[in-house]
Amino acid sequence: MAEVHVIGQIMGATGFSESSLFCKWGVHTGAAWKLLSGVREGQTQVDTPQVGDMAYWSHPIDLHFATKGLQGWPRLHLQVWSQDSFGRCQLAGYGFCHVPSSPGTHQLDCPTWRPLGSWREQLARAFVGGGPQLLHGDAVYSGADRYRLHTAAGGTVHLELGLLLRHFDRYGVEC
Repeated sequence: MAEVHVIGQIMGATGFSESSLFCKWGVHTGAAWKLLSGVREGQTQVDTPQVGDMAYWSHPIDLHFATKGLQGWPRLHLQVWSQDSFGRCQLAGYGFCHVPSSPGTHQLDCPTWRPLGSWREQLARAFVGGGPQLLHGDAVYSGADRYRLHTAAGGTVHLELGLLLRHFDRYGVEC
């Protein structure tokens, strides 16, 4: 079977109006993919930028997949959350990006968005916190449902990923 090693880190995030940010992440693949080592999901620590607007996480990602086909290439889904002084968390943005398909080191910028909800929900978010969230996480990367939502732009999550591909030549794929 062909193998893919994804080694890198979630560097941090910029452009969010909130501070004290953390990121929940996960990897989705197709049915032909098997995770040999690493964890499929995780969460960074909370960072409150003191200078500038970049929240630094430097959270490691180390995944090793085996696959029988190219369908369902891995994609990272991200949720950025903010934490207030009382420890309450609210959603700051959803985002996703495909893991690059060429070997080497890649710098990725993943834009995020969040659902707006009704004017009452927006008012409640401003004064009480919270706000609308997606019921199903698949809506983040499935276009049909996502394009019907009213959303607001969030910030950008910055990733640095290194890819190693092995035995793809045996299956007729040139790397």
